[in-house]
Parts: sequence; C-alpha cells; structure tokens
Amino acid sequence: MKQIKLKGNQLRKIGIKTPKAVSLVLHISKTAYKHKTNKELIQKVRAVIEDLEAYRTDEVFGKLVEEIKPSREPESDFAEKSKPFRVFGEENISEPAKHQMYSAMKLPITVDGAIMPDAHYGYGLPIGGVLATNNAVIPYGVGMDIGCRMCLSIYRDGPEMIYQRRDELKSILQTHTRFGLKERFDRPGEAEVLEDPLFGEIKMLKRLQMTAYQQLGSSGGGNHFVEFGVVTLKTDSVELGLKAGEYTALLSHSGSRGLGANIAMHYTKLAKSQSHLPKNVQHLAWLDLNSQDGQEYWMAMNLAGDYASACHHDIHRRISKALKIQAKNVVENHHNFAWKELMPDGREAIVHRKGATPAGKDILGVIPGSMTKNGYIVKGLGNQESINSASHGAGRIMSRRAAKQSTTRSAMMKELKEFGVELIGGGLDESPMAYKDIDEVMAHQKDLVQVLGSFTPKIVRMAHD
Repeated sequence: MKQIKLKGNQLRKIGIKTPKAVSLVLHISKTAYKHKTNKELIQKVRAVIEDLEAYRTDEVFGKLVEEIKPSREPESDFAEKSKPFRVFGEENISEPAKHQMYSAMKLPITVDGAIMPDAHYGYGLPIGGVLATNNAVIPYGVGMDIGCRMCLSIYRDGPEMIYQRRDELKSILQTHTRFGLKERFDRPGEAEVLEDPLFGEIKMLKRLQMTAYQQLGSSGGGNHFVEFGVVTLKTDSVELGLKAGEYTALLSHSGSRGLGANIAMHYTKLAKSQSHLPKNVQHLAWLDLNSQDGQEYWMAMNLAGDYASACHHDIHRRISKALKIQAKNVVENHHNFAWKELMPDGREAIVHRKGATPAGKDILGVIPGSMTKNGYIVKGLGNQESINSASHGAGRIMSRRAAKQSTTRSAMMKELKEFGVELIGGGLDESPMAYKDIDEVMAHQKDLVQVLGSFTPKIVRMAHD
C-alpha cells in the first residue's frame, strides 16, 4: 500500500515544531521509512522525543535529536576572556597569527593550545597552531588538506647515485609523479583504502570514490613536492637502523587531494550552520563528537588520512620500482589532522595539529626546510608544553602574493643553482626566500624534538606555476 504523505501539522502535534525538524522527519519518511506506515514512523518519533540521548548518535534519527536538543548551549559559544597558551619562537610569529590562536582559546570547547615556531596566519587556526578540545572537532582546525603529510624513503646507496644517475632521476620524477588538479596517471595504482565501506555508508563520500581512485599517487600544487636528496646521519641511529654516513633519499609532501578538500568543505559548512560564533571567527565552528555529523566527520577525516598515506606509498612504490632498489627505512607523519590523546590530567582531548608535527615521546617525524635549506629527521621528546607537537616546516615569512612580487624566475633559479638544486616545475610563491630560516625554527624547539639526521634537497619536482 502506498504511504499517505505526512502533514506538518501531524508532526507539530507530537512535538516536532521547527521547520527544520519537520523537514528532517519528512525526509526520513521518504528514505529509511519509505516501506513503513506513517503510524509506525510517528510512534518511533514519539519514542525518540521521550529519550533523546538514546538516539543522539543514531544513524537515522541523530540529526533530528540535534535539531530538537542541541548538545551545546548557544549562548556559551564564545567567551570574553581567552585561556592562556604557549608560543614557541614568539619573536618570529606575526600578530595576526597569535590573534587567531587568541580567538581559538575563547571557545568553550578549548582545553589547551600552543603555537609552533614556524607559525603564520591561516584560516581558523594559524598554520602551526595546536589546539586541544573537549569531545569536539573543528574541521578547519584540521584544514582543507586533511592528512597532509611527509614521507621519507632512505636507500642504502650513497649520494654518488644522485650525481651519477642525475638525468635518469629527473626522468623518473617526471614520469612517475603527477601534480595539480588535472594531472593523473593513465593507470592508477591500487590501495586497500579505496575499498573502504565508508564510501558506501556516508552519503557525501559516494561521489568522491572515483575521484580518489583517479588521483591516487598524485600530489597537489603549492608547496607539495617529490624530491631526491641526501640524508646525513652524524652518528649511528638505532631508531633508523642505519650507521653514520650519507644516503640517497626520496622525500614527498602532499595530502588527501580532492577527497580531503571536499570532506573539509562539506563538514565546515555543516559546522557553520550549527554555530553561534561571531562572523569573524566562523572558521572555528566545531562539531560535537556525540552528534551524527561529528561522528561522520571523524570517520571521513580518518579515511582521508589513510588515503593521503596511500598516495605517498604509491609515489614511493613507483619510484623505487623504477630505481630497482628498495628503501632501507621509511619515516612518515601527518601534520594536518586531529588525534584523540590524553592530557596531563588524564582527560582525553581532541588534539588538532594544523601544520604541526606530532612529537610525542620517541615518535619519529620529518620537518622539511626549503629548497635550499636542510630538512630534519626528528624524534619527539613528549613535551607537554607544546602538547606533544613541533613545527611542520620552516614556515612562510611571505604570503604567496608577496613572494611572487618580490622576486623573478631568473633570480630564484640563480639561488637554486648556487645550492646545487635542480627544480622541475615550481612557482615563485615557493621561492626559498619566502620561508623562514629553518635553523632558527629548530633552535626554538630543542626541548620538543631531538634531531637524528638531515635531508638536503638536490632534485625537486613541484607543480608548474
């Protein structure tokens, strides 16, 4: 029997009063309850109203519960006073970046915060900002490029391979890497993450599965790169399983491509629609992890992180296969992500690292410099003052626009030549002069990480300007 269309007044009689709540129930009647009677649906809605908390995370009725009884109080969305936070390398951090963290520390969900020495102005949180929150996630606190990360493969071969096979290595980078929105492989690789059931379970992910497949192993624009260089270890490293010396290495920097960007935009929009924040800090809008939207974002974020990792592994697999050698050791880490971690008082918090490297006790990571400056392989010291975090790079000293206006292509290429670096692609916005001095940044985080070795770029592949 065909179901008779529900009327809004029928729903208002049982306590469904707002237009959005009515719309949600009507949507449920056409989807999850399309094969059931109106009577059955009304009975179920009454049961939900009588015990809202029991249905707050329900797949079908969770959004309705959130509309009837939000899990937070609107009037408490922004405090007058900011909680204290720590700044590492404060003399090199701009006032706008510090002001962004100052605003984030006013949120009622905020537990703790810190700014890393490479920090600069961003959206929502500053790039280089670390924010711990109570059972809530800020999509823009993670960022647009979810799971943006570093991956370093260290080979047994010494640096002479770079000089002896230079033309071959340049050709390998051009053949086995793809950059930007449109470039992709004719035959994408395979990755277990592409078969994740979440692509079928979360509605907004369904349309992204094919894009994720097509973009596997590719990198974005801007500061994303794949480069050959030299790893130098001054002492034997138990952590890396390598003796002191120099090694050829491959370093990549990129994230979750269109998959992560679309997840970020979708859930940021949802967070903003539920926010009662002032307009100038709307990018700090959050999702309660007890809500359906919050749980969906958390699962989608982790999926994007796994996908970003798979992209790096595909890049390194392709290049190692072309080189006909296997890596002796691989070091990798996210730096645009959120983690569930324990705070010093034993409470669990959601730690957002927007452009910050995890630096928990004995955790390995890679902090890149610029095209003409060393990057570093580091081991975390587990410093609670920085919320177990460190910088994710040198950090910009100029905006992209300023960098383009302050130098020329010929000047940049001359600078690279002086340091023995060859660049394939790349724009003026990634000029080495646009970045802070990585050694100054590292000097401000001696208590946060231990340096195990350095990485010196030699052949760099980036997106074209």
